[in-house]
Amino acid sequence: MTMMIPVRCFTCGAVIGQNWDEFRERTARGEPAGAVLDALGMSRYCCRRMVLTHVDLLDEVGPYG
Repeated sequence: MTMMIPVRCFTCGAVIGQNWDEFRERTARGEPAGAVLDALGMSRYCCRRMVLTHVDLLDEVGPYG
């Protein structure tokens, strides 16, 4: 399980949540993050920031909840 990425970009409100799984899988296979974001159609820097800086924390906070 992973901590959910926000569904919408905090800055512009664009829907970004549906791209997280594919982004994570493709970058894990070694594709450059920028190329994956371009392929997913994420061109705004605020949306790219939301995806690039997301940190999965559920494994760390799960035992306390």
